[in-house]
Amino acid sequence: MKTERVSQVVLLAGAGAVLAGAVALFLADGMTGLRGGGGVPSAPGPAARAAVAVRAGAPASLPELTALIGDREAWLRGHPGDDASWAVLGAAYAERGARTGDPAAYPKAERALRRSLDAHPVAEGNVDAALGMGALAHARGDFAAARRWAEEARQRAPRRWRVQAVLVDAYRGLGDQTAAQQALARLREMHTGTAALTRAAEVYRDRGWREDASAVAYDAVGRAGTPTEKAACLRRLGDLAWERGEPEEALRQYAAALELAPRDAPALAGRARTLAALDRADEAVRDYRAALDLRPVPEYALEAGELYAALGREAEARAGYELLHARAAEAFAHGVDQSLVLARYEADHGRPLTAVAWLRAEWRRGHRSAEVADALGWALLRAGRAREALPYARLATEQGLRSALFAYHRGEVERALGMTGEARRHLAEALRTNPRFSPLYAPQARRALEALGEPSGPPPRR
Repeated sequence: MKTERVSQVVLLAGAGAVLAGAVALFLADGMTGLRGGGGVPSAPGPAARAAVAVRAGAPASLPELTALIGDREAWLRGHPGDDASWAVLGAAYAERGARTGDPAAYPKAERALRRSLDAHPVAEGNVDAALGMGALAHARGDFAAARRWAEEARQRAPRRWRVQAVLVDAYRGLGDQTAAQQALARLREMHTGTAALTRAAEVYRDRGWREDASAVAYDAVGRAGTPTEKAACLRRLGDLAWERGEPEEALRQYAAALELAPRDAPALAGRARTLAALDRADEAVRDYRAALDLRPVPEYALEAGELYAALGREAEARAGYELLHARAAEAFAHGVDQSLVLARYEADHGRPLTAVAWLRAEWRRGHRSAEVADALGWALLRAGRAREALPYARLATEQGLRSALFAYHRGEVERALGMTGEARRHLAEALRTNPRFSPLYAPQARRALEALGEPSGPPPRR
C-alpha cells in the first residue's frame, strides 16, 4: 500500500487558512469610526459587528462577514468611487473564499481591490488596497508577489502594523526565517493583539521554539475578544499539541474550539487527524467528511483519501483523490497555486517525476520553505534519486521546525543511501517527536528502525 499523510495539513501553508481575519488586516489600525462611507457601515447589526471586530484585529464570524459583504455591495451601487469600501469588499470576498474553500471568490476579491486602486492608487496613499493585494497573493500561494505588495505599502506607511503582518506571512511562505523574525519583531513593537501573537506562534514554531510558540498561543487565547477569534486560537493550540506528539491534549483544544465554532473546518480536520492517530478511525472519518462538507479543499481531500487507503477502503480513497484533483483544478483556474499538495499526492500515489518537476519550479520561484524542501526531497527519493534528495531532506530538518514527518523522510533518504547511523538517528527522532505522527508512517518508521538494528560503533558525527 502506498504511503499515507494524515499530518500534512499542519505542515502546509494552504490557502484555506491564510486569510482568516484578513478583513482585520485591512482595517484594524486605520478605521476612525463607523460610517456609511470610508469602507464601513453606519447602521447597527451584523455588518457593523463585523466592522467592530476587525477594529481589534479579530476575524468576523461567517454570517457577519456575509452581512458586511452585502452592506458594502449595496453601498457601492450608489457610491462607486468609494475606494475604501472597494478595499473592504475585496478583503471580505477573499476571507469568505478562504474560510469556505471557494477559490472563485479570489477573482472577485482582486476585481474589487483593483477598483479601489483605480480610484486611489498606491502612489497616492492607498495602503489598504496594497495590503489587500498582498494578502490575496499569499492566499493564492504567490509569496513573492505578497512581499512586493507589502513592501510597496511599507514605503508609504512604515508605521502601519498591518504592513509587518503581511510581510511575516510572505517571508514564511518564501522560507526566509530571518526576515520573518525581523518583521515579527517590528510587528510586536507596533501591535499587541492576537494578530501579532498568532504570527509569533507560527514563527517560533518554524524555528523549533516549541515552548515559546505554546506560550504566545496561550496568550492569544486570553486576548481573543470574540468566539470566532478564540476558536481559531484554541485550534492553533491543538495543532501545536499534535505536532508535539500529545494527541490527548490536541483533542482537548480542538473540542474547546469546536464548542465555540462547531463549523470550524480546520478544527474538524485537526481532530480527524488526531483521532486517526489514536486508532479511532470511524470518528476520524466522520470529522473528515464534516470538514470537507464545510471546506472542500485539496489538502483535506488528500488526508481523507489516504486514511481510507490505510483502512483498505480503496473505493473511498479513489473518491478522495478524485475530489483532490477536481478541487485543485478549480483552484488553479482561479489563480491559486496547488503545486505543493498535488506534488505530495503524485510522489506517493502517482508520478514522482512529475512531482519533482512541479517542486523544482516552485523552488525556482523562490518558494524555499521547509515544506517545499521536504516535499522535493521526498519526491526525489520516490523517483529513485536518493543522492539528489539528501540536500533537500537536510534543509527541511535543519531549519528548526521539529516535524516527525520531515525526520522520517530524511531517515528514509539516508537509509536508501546506506547511511545507517544517520538513518537510525532520524527515524528515532521522528518517533520521539510524535510517536503517532501517522497511522501508516509511524509503524513503517518503527519497522525501518528495527531493520537497521542496534548501532555497532560510536554515534555518527553530525
